[in-house]
Amino acid sequence: MLLQDKVIVISGVGPGLGQALARLAAEEGAKVALGARNGAYLEEVAGQVREAGGEAVWRATDVTQGDQCQALVSAAVEAFGGLDGLVNSAYDHGGWATCDAANADEWGAAYDVNCLGALRMAQAALPAMREAGGGAIVNVSTMTTVNPFPGEAAYAASKGALNAMTRHMAQDFGPFNIRVNAVRLGWIHGAPVRGFIDAQVADGRLREDVVGEIAGRIPLGLIPPEDDCARAVLFFVSNYSKVVTGASLDANGGQYMAP
Repeated sequence: MLLQDKVIVISGVGPGLGQALARLAAEEGAKVALGARNGAYLEEVAGQVREAGGEAVWRATDVTQGDQCQALVSAAVEAFGGLDGLVNSAYDHGGWATCDAANADEWGAAYDVNCLGALRMAQAALPAMREAGGGAIVNVSTMTTVNPFPGEAAYAASKGALNAMTRHMAQDFGPFNIRVNAVRLGWIHGAPVRGFIDAQVADGRLREDVVGEIAGRIPLGLIPPEDDCARAVLFFVSNYSKVVTGASLDANGGQYMAP
């Protein structure tokens, strides 16, 4: 299995990509430590992992709080004896507003989660990864950092900061044999996008028209399935990417192709 016996911390485990990351990492042999603010949901996902034969622990975690980031990492080390990987998938979308109408005073909250939260988690994970002789960190980013989508300015700006920080972290953590990469995702056919489609249908549109409009902008002709997006992220935790660091992978079905 791709992640056999690796210990992986995953932040931002929610009904979308986060739960898919947790479930698939465990299916690939990893022992997972799950963090998010919703403890009840974390217990549900951890239970599903265990029922499928995997190993999981969880801690309610707000990544804007350094002590909670440390507690999640400590839970992983105490339960499983070390730490090999960290996936930073916690996010705050911020308000839906274009730059001309945005409230600048509200943007800080998105930065605090999307960029600084990833930094707090990485700093918390660093000692355990150094002790293990190395590891891998993956920062989950978004296509809107390079392909603007109206209303996502705050989200994209904070994730753009994460993209830049990824390269600095790769350089700064490299001497400890810790790789740091980012995955820029686009549309993800999971719970949040299904909710968007359902809302459009409730407003009177045909489901096939909504799905077709989205998929029509994507060269592969489909909305990228949630599990496949999660696999693209988990590739960077696996040994198949042992000499890759400071990279950004576009996993969006070809909707945006980086130069």
